[in-house]
Amino acid sequence: MPRRTATMLASTLVLIALLCAGVLIRVPYAEMSPGPTVNTLGEHDGEPVLQIAGRKTYPTDGHLNMTTVRVTSADYRMNLVEAVYGWLAHDDKVVPHDTLYPDGKTEEQSTQENAEEFSQSQESAKVAALEALHIPVRSWVIVSTVVKGSPAEGKLHAGDVIKAVDGTAVKEPGDVAKLVTRHKPGQDVVFTIVPAKEQAAAEKANRTATTTRKVTITTAKSEDSGARRAVVGISAGTDHTFPFSIDIKLADVGGPSAGLMFALGIYDKLTPGSLTGGAFVAGTGTIDDDGKVGPIGGIEMKTVGARSKGARYFLTPADNCAAAAKDTPGGLRLVKVSTIDDAVDALKDIRSGDTDALPKCTTKG
Repeated sequence: MPRRTATMLASTLVLIALLCAGVLIRVPYAEMSPGPTVNTLGEHDGEPVLQIAGRKTYPTDGHLNMTTVRVTSADYRMNLVEAVYGWLAHDDKVVPHDTLYPDGKTEEQSTQENAEEFSQSQESAKVAALEALHIPVRSWVIVSTVVKGSPAEGKLHAGDVIKAVDGTAVKEPGDVAKLVTRHKPGQDVVFTIVPAKEQAAAEKANRTATTTRKVTITTAKSEDSGARRAVVGISAGTDHTFPFSIDIKLADVGGPSAGLMFALGIYDKLTPGSLTGGAFVAGTGTIDDDGKVGPIGGIEMKTVGARSKGARYFLTPADNCAAAAKDTPGGLRLVKVSTIDDAVDALKDIRSGDTDALPKCTTKG
């Protein structure tokens, strides 16, 4: 066999062997790519995304699109060839598997956590929108979860309203932990609560719950490494009663990052005229009850997904601006926002055509 032919054959066999190895070798990485984007002012699967009853609503136009990121499943392990392709692809991002699924979290656990965050983001979006419109919302502190095997198990239940701890009125979820940790482990703490069933009955009858009871719980030591804090084994949260019905109909989406766009969609439907002026606006960002916009993950994937669907403007959380500005898709303008009021003001500028006034994202933030 001529030397040149032998060399080519050997090289081909080596290449085939490397490709086979690349397919067979599994690497600890996962992939992120642009996911679906949905207009919060429009329909999804044949029904309106935002459904409001009991309050006058107004026609809308344009787009206020929430954006998503598609990720590989927790159980899937990329091979070396897929990882290299992902690193080279412009619209995808390969990250360490533990970044998306830390501490060995299963896909079921991740899905459940994302569903809970999505549900909470919807509630906060409703509150933020109504507060921005000066529509009163009744709120109270509740028991969100009770840790199994903790001192509170069987004594407090999810949905119980926490009125006071040791006689001190509770106004924010953070007040509960502050009051409990005044104690040393082993000391008693007294909760004044409205039982969940009584609260539900009061809401159904559109009245204020008045039946309270006191529950005494002996605190335990926190299991946090090195900590000696007193705990009872609950997490506190906030529940609300809205003056009219607001439903968000969007399935197969998780996480908290659609909060801002849901809030703006609600705001638009409850106010005369078009908030967008017919423009195609997309965006992302968590939102809290006070209307503060927080950062999210996968910003680069979301801007790509938004632009591919036709978005011209992208409402970007201030803390995500630097990352988003490093590789902005052509034809997409990033708009920096920190609150729902910032977003409403930016949409006013877009609507009026005064886009020079829009706050910009730069690589420095």
